[in-house]
This record gives sequence, structure tokens and C-alpha cells, in this order.
Amino acid sequence: MISEVKMVEKWGGGINRRVFMKIQFTHNFEEIVSIENLLEAWKEFARGKKQKKDVQFFQVNFMENVLSLGNDLLYHTYKHGNYQAFKIGDPKPRDIHKATVRDRLLHHAIYRKLYPFFDRAFITDSYSCRLNKGTHKAIKRFQEFSNIVSKNNTKTCWVLKGDIKKFFANIDHEILLRILSQYIQDENILWLLKRLINSFNAKRKSKVGLPLGNLTSQLFVNIYMNEFDQFVKHKLKIKYYIRYADDFVLFSRNKKQQEEIILQIANFLRRELKLEMHPKKIILKTLFSGVDFLGWVNFPNYRVLRTTTKRRMMKRIKVKSNAQSINSYLGLLSHGNAKKLEAEILSIEEE
Repeated sequence: MISEVKMVEKWGGGINRRVFMKIQFTHNFEEIVSIENLLEAWKEFARGKKQKKDVQFFQVNFMENVLSLGNDLLYHTYKHGNYQAFKIGDPKPRDIHKATVRDRLLHHAIYRKLYPFFDRAFITDSYSCRLNKGTHKAIKRFQEFSNIVSKNNTKTCWVLKGDIKKFFANIDHEILLRILSQYIQDENILWLLKRLINSFNAKRKSKVGLPLGNLTSQLFVNIYMNEFDQFVKHKLKIKYYIRYADDFVLFSRNKKQQEEIILQIANFLRRELKLEMHPKKIILKTLFSGVDFLGWVNFPNYRVLRTTTKRRMMKRIKVKSNAQSINSYLGLLSHGNAKKLEAEILSIEEE
């Protein structure tokens, strides 16, 4: 595995100065926009979408559409289309922006090349939108860290939990592009990424925000927040730290240290990434009192489903239930202590 950074020793002014160099992306622009890559991206994109009207419409003149996209990219005449906006309300209200099939195909083609490279640069304990990661592994890691820090529940473990305010809507385009340019030297690739990133503005007069509907947005926010992850791990030297999207937790036996870190974290996010911690979601408490993380309230030896999550689940089941959804819920509950709730769900299924 390639290391997160390459460190080069430089000597100057009589002191040893360490300079950290980012690993460099080696694919070129032509590889990303090649017809071969676009066709491979189509296979991944179209999986499970063949019945969608917009996908079917694109397929009517499939090769013509792909070749047209490839030429626009190669000759720098590509322009990203508009987004279709709609809202979802579960688990909480969200604004989704859906790009055209042509643009989504391009997002997949870019993602295919960028994701494997950047995934190697991320810290181990970043769990959102990554292969072989996810919420269940993040929860498992939470349990591992709590056991280590508490020395198997013989010491008090303090958990600092934070959340970024309006995460996707506040990603600064200039900062994101500057971070990308530290890894990518190819000016043509940077031109293309700028086209994608600037295709959406959550705030009309400023280049801020990424759409929830784009596949590349998932990768871009991880690249953006990797700066924060590296700060926590290497500057603050926090060993026991987990991040899932905009939620993060830090473990320590030192309450005072955790209190001091809050200000350092807030200052870094504001200064370097123009992000704000959600003031109502900064929580510092002991593991014994229960820490709410990723839908579960975690205690030293067990975890229970968050009350709001449980109510939402039961409401869904009562309105509409089938064998597939029931099994999905039971699979979720198997990751915690929820025997009573499992029995309640099974009783509804039998009615």
C-alpha cells in the first residue's frame, strides 16, 4: 500500500525541516476521457437502471452519444448540463440534485480512475462511501476503540462527538480545487474537475456546495475532509478517531484534553476548510452514559438503536412491509442489542 504522504528531509538555516509531499496521481487526461473508459463506466452506471426512461433514451443512439461526449471532452468543448432538483424526507429533509445521464456517465468515468488512487491516501478510520467500509464497520471500530481506551471498561473513557453544519452545502470550490491540485499535476484533468465542481452552486453568488446526487460528490467530500483527518491524526496526534461523512468521534481518558481539542478542531475547520461545527451537536460525555453514533447509542458492553431510528423503522413496517424489507431490518438489528425489537418486528410480519 502506498503511504498517505511521501516525506522529504530538507536542510536549511541550520535546522532540520520536514516537508510533506502529497502522493501524485499518475493517470493522464486521455485515459479518463477515452472511449474505453466511458464504455466501462457505462456498464457500472447502467446496472439496475435499464428501465429508467432517461437511460433508455440515451441508449437509443448509444455509440453516437458516447462518441459525442468523448469528443467534447477531448477538445475541451464539454459543458455540464443542468440538474433536476427534488426533495426527500427520510431520515431527514434533503435536497437532491440529479444530473443528466450524459453527465452522470462522465462522473462514473472520472470516479473509476480517481477513487482507487485517493482511497489509498485516506486514513484507515474514515468509513463513509468507501469500499469495504460503511456504517457497520465504523460501529465495530467504535467498540474496539472504546475497549482499548477504557482498558476493557476499567477506566473512564471520554468520547468527543462532533458534526459539520450543512456539510455538502458548504464545501468551498476553490479550496477543493486547491487540494486536488496538490495531488494532480495534469492541467487538463484539473480543467475537467473544475467544470464538474463549478457546475453546482448551493449559494448563488458564491462557488460553494456539492450536489448530493453526484457520485463524484461522495469522493470529493472525502478528499476535502481528508485534510481534517490528517490534522487530527498527525497534528493533534489523536490515535483513536473515527469519521463517517460529517460525523466524527475522538476517544480519550483525559477530559481536559478533549475540552481543549474542541477549540483547535473548530479553528482548523473554519480557517482551512471554511466549515463550522454544529454548535448543538458538540457532545463530550463518558461511554458509560451512552454515546449516540450512526444511529446507535453505544455503551461499554452493548448498543441499542436510537429511539428516533426505532420509531421510524416501526412506522415504515406498519405502513408497508414485505419479506425483503423485514430481513433488511433484522440484519441491521443484528449489529446491536435489540432482541425485544426483533421480536416485535417478527410479530408484525406474522399478523
